[in-house]
Amino acid sequence: MPSLVVLPYDPRWREAFVAEHARLISALGGVARRIEHNGSTAVPGLAAKPIIDIQISVRALQPMDAYGIPLQQLGYIHLPHPDDAWCPFFHRPRQWPHTHHIHVVVSGDDEEARTLAFRDYLCDHPAVAAEYAKLKMALAPRFSATEFGARQAYADAKGEFI
Repeated sequence: MPSLVVLPYDPRWREAFVAEHARLISALGGVARRIEHNGSTAVPGLAAKPIIDIQISVRALQPMDAYGIPLQQLGYIHLPHPDDAWCPFFHRPRQWPHTHHIHVVVSGDDEEARTLAFRDYLCDHPAVAAEYAKLKMALAPRFSATEFGARQAYADAKGEFI
């Protein structure tokens, strides 16, 4: 099975987010209180899996149809998971490799702040970002790209650093 791939920073990741941001704003309208580029592709100079991570902040996670249906119409797939209670996850396309991941959070909640704080910290501390890149590059070959459980284990393996 192919392992996860971490690539050197690509400035086109920012452009991909800007394009997707426009599509999301158009589809979600007032449902999205905030749409942020998060994850490693949002940190200039940081190596990353080539997947645009996006955090969408909403007033409430339920009813999920308020944002789930518009995301589905844009080609996103909801992956039911216990995390749905605080951070529903969507991806596109349906099959791996994914190009975009969406994490939906409650506006003003701790989950919203936590992920953005980590992104901002890495942006402000390039030496820490370089350490994080080394960790990711060392871990990625040990995990399958095609199995959700392996991708989750990769994320978990980075947890102590985060």
